[in-house]
Order: sequence, then C-alpha cells, then structure tokens
Amino acid sequence: MMAKKTLLILFLFSLIKGYSQETFPINYDYLSDNVYLLHPAAAGVGSCGKFRLTYGQSFFGVENGPSLQTLNFHNRFWDNAAVGGIIFNDQNGYHAKRGFIGTYAYHLAFDKGYNLNQLSFGLNFMYLQNSIDQSDFITDDPVISGNTETSNYYNADFGMSYHNLNIFSYFTIKNILESPRDLVNSSLETENLRRYLFTLGGVLNKEKDYFFEPSVMVQYIEYTKEIWADFNLKTFRKLNREGNQLWAAVSYRQSFDSSDLASLRQITPIIGVNVNRWLLSYTYTHQLGDVVFQNSMNHQITLGFNLDCATVITRLWDIQN
Repeated sequence: MMAKKTLLILFLFSLIKGYSQETFPINYDYLSDNVYLLHPAAAGVGSCGKFRLTYGQSFFGVENGPSLQTLNFHNRFWDNAAVGGIIFNDQNGYHAKRGFIGTYAYHLAFDKGYNLNQLSFGLNFMYLQNSIDQSDFITDDPVISGNTETSNYYNADFGMSYHNLNIFSYFTIKNILESPRDLVNSSLETENLRRYLFTLGGVLNKEKDYFFEPSVMVQYIEYTKEIWADFNLKTFRKLNREGNQLWAAVSYRQSFDSSDLASLRQITPIIGVNVNRWLLSYTYTHQLGDVVFQNSMNHQITLGFNLDCATVITRLWDIQN
C-alpha cells in the first residue's frame, strides 16, 4: 500500500511541476548512438540505417515502478531525404503514455569529397495517448477529470543540424503545437509543452585506436522557465579493422532552478560494445543531492542493429560525385 501511495504522490507532483514531460520523455538513451530520439534532423545521418530498442526501469522493489520502452528506426531512402519512426510506452504507476512518432528529414551536402559537411532539417509528427488507471482509488481524485481516464492528442517537433568534419550540432523545438489533453483539471495543466534542445559536440583523435567524443546538451522548458544541461564524455577503443568498438560514457545532468527541492542532479555512467552490425549498452542513472527518493536509480538496456551499411555508403559516394 505504501508503494502505491508513493507512486501516486510522484504522479501528482509530476502533474503540477512537470507539464512539459507530457509527450516523449528525454532520458540518456541518446548517448547509445541514438541521437534520433532527441533530434528529428538526425534521421538518415550516418552510413547505416539504424534500429534501436531500449528498456528502462526505475524504483526497483516498487510495484508498477516507472518504466520506459522505445523502438525506433530511421534510414535514408532517397538521395537527400530520410524517414524514421518511434514507438514508445512510458508507464509510471497509475499513469501511462503511449505513442507513435513519424519523421521526415532532408539533408543538404556541401562537400563533394570524403569530408562530411551537411545541413539537415527534420520534422516529427506524433500521436499520443495519456491514460490513468483509477480502479484502485478509494474515491475519485479531485485532480483528475472524473469523466476522462484516457486522452488522445497530437503534436509535432521541428529540428535542424549541422555536421562539419568531426563537429556536430543539433537544435530542436519540441511540442510546437498547443495540446489540450483533458486528462486533469484544466487549472493544473497547460497546453504549452514547448521544449528547446541544443546539442554541440565533436570527435577528437578519431584516426587513433582510442578517441573521444565530448558533448553538451541543453534543454529549456518554455512554460516553467527551467533549464537543464547534460555534460557528456564518451571514449572509444577500436578492437579491429572491421570497426568493432568497446566504448564508455559518463553524463552529468544539472538543472538550474531557484528551488532546492525542484533542482535535479544526476550522474549516469554507460558502457557499450559495437560488434559487426550490433550494438549493446547498459546505462545506470543515480540521483544526487540532499533530497532524493529511495531506490531512485534507473537501469536501461539498449540493443541496436545497423542495416544496409555498405549500400548506404555507396549511395552517399554516388551523391557526392
């Protein structure tokens, strides 16, 4: 019973404070060669089509604790254009979010040689369903609309990116549409879910057996004026000429908020391996600070498969020449 009360308290807190998480959640799975989850302009970037499957679980030992599953794919099917799709299920106690995201991206290559010099644009269109299971509630909750336990709605993201040699940058506006959801009392929720994401990074010593990828990802929530920043560092060890790699990463997330209770600090180590066309990684997130929830760590597994790499490389070479 205490576990269910804990989940209900966390859910109500998220309704009041976390308006902008009402669409696709932003976790650390983008660091497992999965930038497309954050930025639609990443669809079709690179030499392979990519499948990625993720499973994350928080609050171990708590029944129906928060969990997230995603399945996504993207690839370049035309000279300059790519498509992608994401299916996700985000479960948090009594609250669930499920949805589908479709992506179209367009890429402009400026360099006719081997060097990547490319400007890209991407557009997401998403369909989402929010639901609340009130079957175990003793009485109707005054926060939740009594006549509505499920809410379906739409939204969209727009993004752009620029790659030049070993430098990459992304900018995305998420949830650009107003979204009336009718799941909780209108006085407690906003239709403005806009969130701005900016990523900047680069690859150092890529010609060596060991190389590094530092990056930073900043997000700004328009309605609550919150700012979060991820400071990331990845390191790679080449295992053979076929491109197999062992890699590790660490990310530190800091929110910049005037309230100590609302501030967020997390540390996330990641370890992964790329073998032939397969990717496998494990992510562990631990909350820092004086105010933390017991068992607040998050575990996540990512499984990836790269598709049709040789064909895509040949196609890009043909385009550039």
